Amino acid sequence: MQDPHAALALMREEGPVRQVVTPRGLTVWLVTRYADVRSLMSDSRVGKDAKLAQELFARSLSGTGVADATVHGLNAHMLNSDPPDHTRLRKLVNKAFTSGVVSRLRPRIEQITDELLDGMSGEVDLMKALAFPLPITVISELLGVELEDRDQFGAWSNVLVSQSDSEKISEAAGAMANFLVQLIERKRENPTDDLMSALVHASDEGDSLGPFELIAMAFLLMVAGYETTVNLIGNSVLALLRHPDQLKAVRADPSLVPNMVEEVLRFDGSINIATLRFAKEPIEVSGVEIPAGEFLFLSLLSANRDAERFPDPDAFDITRQTNGHLAFGHGIHYCVGAPLARLEGEIAIGKLLQRFDGIELLGEVESLRFRESLLVHGVESLPVRLS
Repeated sequence: MQDPHAALALMREEGPVRQVVTPRGLTVWLVTRYADVRSLMSDSRVGKDAKLAQELFARSLSGTGVADATVHGLNAHMLNSDPPDHTRLRKLVNKAFTSGVVSRLRPRIEQITDELLDGMSGEVDLMKALAFPLPITVISELLGVELEDRDQFGAWSNVLVSQSDSEKISEAAGAMANFLVQLIERKRENPTDDLMSALVHASDEGDSLGPFELIAMAFLLMVAGYETTVNLIGNSVLALLRHPDQLKAVRADPSLVPNMVEEVLRFDGSINIATLRFAKEPIEVSGVEIPAGEFLFLSLLSANRDAERFPDPDAFDITRQTNGHLAFGHGIHYCVGAPLARLEGEIAIGKLLQRFDGIELLGEVESLRFRESLLVHGVESLPVRLS
C-alpha cells in the first residue's frame, strides 16, 4: 500500500499475469501491463455481473462470511453488470447525469471551494480541510443528502472501500442501505431538483429502475462520486509538493491545471485495482491461460506506469500527452462521473494555488500513510503549512 509502484514495476517485467491472494484470502489473477488491462476491460469474455460474482465468491470463500448479502445488494449496480442489463441502467443514468448537469455545477463547486479555503491557514491537514469536504458536499447536494448526514456517510464509505473485517463491512453496508432506502422514499414523496429525485422519477416511467436497483445506483454514485475525487485532490497536491519544478510551472501558467490533473490521474491515480471482474470462459493473456470462473484484478496504477505506453512513465510531467490513461476505466464501464471528478479537481487545485503562495509538506514523505485499500489509492492525511 505504501509504495505499490515498485512492486508493480517488478510484476510488469517478471510476471504480468499472475495469481495473488488478497488480504481476505481470495485467490485472483493480477494483470499489470497496459495493453492487457485495456484489452480485458472491453473483452466480452470478461464478466462483471454481481449475481454471478456472488456465486463465485460463495464458492471461493465458503464459510468466511465475506459474501454478505447486504454488501452484494449494494454492489448490484450498473458498474457490476453486463449487457443487456448494463445498457439499460446506463441509459437511465445518462438521462439524469448529463454534461449539462455537470457544467451547471461549476459556480457552486467554486463557491464551496472558496468557503473551505477561507477557513484554512497555517498548519492544516489538507485531506480534512479540502479533499474530503469538497466532494462529499458536491455529491451530497447533487443527490439531495441532508447536511447532517454527510459525515456519517463518509465514515461508512471509508469502511466499505478499506481492508476492514467482514463484520465492520456488514455493519456499514446495512446502515448505508437503510439510509439510502429512507433517502429514496423522501425523494419519491417530495421530489426536489437533484439527481436522486431525477433517478427516482425515471424509475416511474416505462423502462424503470426497480427499488433494489435504485438503492445500488445511489450507492454507486455516492461512493464513486466521493472517493475518486477525494484521492484525486490529495494525490495532486502530493505530486506537486514532491516535484517542485512542476509546482513552479503550474503556478507560472495556470492554464496547465487541466493537463496537470490528467497527469496526476496517470501518474498516481485515485483507483488502485479496477472493480472486480471474472473470466466467463478461458482467456489467454500474455501467454497465460486464465480458467473460466476465476477473478481478475486489473491494476490501473500499474497500467498507467507501463513504459510500453507512456515513455519515461515514472516521471511526473504536467506537459505530457496523457491521452489513453485508464484512471477512469475503459469501454462500456468507463466512469460516468469522470467529468465531475475532473471539474472538482481542476477547481480545487487551481484555487488552492491561487490563494496560497506557499504550500509546504510537514514532515517527511515517508511518514505519510496510504489508505489500506485495494480499490482506492490515496493518503490518509496530508499535513501542510500554508502561507
